[in-house]
Amino acid sequence: MKNLETITSEQQVNSLFQSFFDYVRHLVDIPESDQEECKKIFEPVFVKKGTIIEQEGTVHKYHNFIVSGHMRNFHHDENGNEVTTDINSGPRFFTSYYHFINQTVSNENLHCITDCELLRITKKNVDKASHIGLTSQEYTEKVLHFHLESSKQRIIDFTTLSGKERYIKLMKAHPSIVQNVPLIYIASYLGLNPGSLSRIRQELS
Repeated sequence: MKNLETITSEQQVNSLFQSFFDYVRHLVDIPESDQEECKKIFEPVFVKKGTIIEQEGTVHKYHNFIVSGHMRNFHHDENGNEVTTDINSGPRFFTSYYHFINQTVSNENLHCITDCELLRITKKNVDKASHIGLTSQEYTEKVLHFHLESSKQRIIDFTTLSGKERYIKLMKAHPSIVQNVPLIYIASYLGLNPGSLSRIRQELS
């Protein structure tokens, strides 16, 4: 099996888009006309576990919506060590957002930790949607606001919470991440070394 394959099953494609539209409705109503347009410009794909779908040192081609699976965003520090800056599961958009929108070279990697089902869209089609979609501009603004607020909260957590408190917060908010993502990635995301996180897990168990 290839690392990335276009999903062609009509039943599966409809299910993917239904998950996407349900997610969008949490932020803004999406009329039928916009739903039909989305089906034309988003590509449904299956990505195999372990695949890096966008690499550092490149201009990222796609804005990705996770329908199912777990992904992480990471870069390398000055010593060449991987630093995980975001981990998430579906449903949610997951992209090197700033670099994608501005089409600049990214220092980030998007890594499928597990098998993933994604809906992805090119920058060209994002721009097209902004001109013809009734809800796309409003939705884009709300997504950007969400990203900014999430980044702000992450900074606050690092300055006000202990490592143990950060892990407990993640465990309560995203139990599937704790259950499906390797400890080494979670530790990096929380700013801990794997040994410290392992001790915290043992204390909590």
